[in-house]
Amino acid sequence: MNKSKIAYKPVGLALGAGAGMLAGVTFKQVWKLAGHEDDAPDATDEGRTWREILLAAALQGAIFAVVKAAVERGGATAVRRISGTWPA
Repeated sequence: MNKSKIAYKPVGLALGAGAGMLAGVTFKQVWKLAGHEDDAPDATDEGRTWREILLAAALQGAIFAVVKAAVERGGATAVRRISGTWPA
């Protein structure tokens, strides 16, 4: 394993945590705009329909995946610019 891969491990972990927080905030804002509600439904919300719960879960998953991929790609690109090698 080369130095850039080893150096990227803690950076990747920090970026992953930050991406998760950013995705959570982004999802809440999108849900407010789309659902006109402050809180997205939980799977155990008795008063919510299956459709609403599954739609919220799918939207949350999609947002999380896009934000995570964008943050990880940006981090890897930054490491390549600094070290000259791709970290993954």
